[in-house]
Amino acid sequence: MSLNSLSIGLTSEGMNPTKTAHLQQSALVKTTIGAMMISFSAVWVRLAEVAPTVSAFYRVGFGAVFLLTILVVRRQPLWQGRSVLGLSLIAALFFALDLYAWHRCIGYVGPGLATILGNFEVFLVPVIGLLLYKERLSLRFVSAVPLAVFGLFMIVGVRWDQLSQDYRIGIGWGLATAVFYTGFLVSLRRLQARPTSPSAVLSLMIVSTFSAIYLAADILASGESFAIPTFQSGLALVALGLFSQTAGWLLITHSLPRIPAAIAGLLLLLQPSLAFVWDVLFFGRETSSIAWVGVALAIGAIYMGTTGKDASS
Repeated sequence: MSLNSLSIGLTSEGMNPTKTAHLQQSALVKTTIGAMMISFSAVWVRLAEVAPTVSAFYRVGFGAVFLLTILVVRRQPLWQGRSVLGLSLIAALFFALDLYAWHRCIGYVGPGLATILGNFEVFLVPVIGLLLYKERLSLRFVSAVPLAVFGLFMIVGVRWDQLSQDYRIGIGWGLATAVFYTGFLVSLRRLQARPTSPSAVLSLMIVSTFSAIYLAADILASGESFAIPTFQSGLALVALGLFSQTAGWLLITHSLPRIPAAIAGLLLLLQPSLAFVWDVLFFGRETSSIAWVGVALAIGAIYMGTTGKDASS
């Protein structure tokens, strides 16, 4: 799950410099911790050792429980009207499809490349913004797209026909992840643009709940089991719901508005960067020097795509 298309802005205008500096320093720490938490998402999926749809179900299922607990403690109303429910159903469908594709991608190509591919949504969201909202694309953003493609070819190899069928399928699932996550972000943007939009915590709780329902329906239809086979699997799935779906996301969304966009973009790159490092360290991914250059190019392109949006957007 990518973080780079979350809204970034400054809200410290009018505050005294000392307090502003303190808030920004605190926000930097929280964003860093949040990005590090989410960088382990694909690791938890691998360690869970359950079917992809099952791990996706428990991610949003446990996440919904944790988020609901926060809302109950805050005594925040849960019902926001039928229109909010309708948009939430659409956003949840895209998010369920996003996890459905991404968790399969992890199984085929590993946590590192799967996370980088998922972050390619930063190149799709601005295009949707251009088509739907007439938002302009900057030269910086346009330049980032071929750089990302070139970096990807350096990671996986230029000769597509020399890749195994499973690897090609995995890349396809990764690119599908970016497409579905784009749909989720656009739907969430429309939901949050409402005059009486729900809070970020409530939005994510509703989306997580309905995503869990969609994924549960697929599990039942396919005859897969909801069983958690081992204690390790249970811990990994709880960590996926607690840290990836809840704590990391809340830390980042709370802190981003207090950080300059360029710095925020760099911090958010910890997610794909560390995910690739964890893949090498924990799962023995073999990576050539050329592939490492490709990783750097792809992540650099993601940064350009994140910070190269037109100011009007």
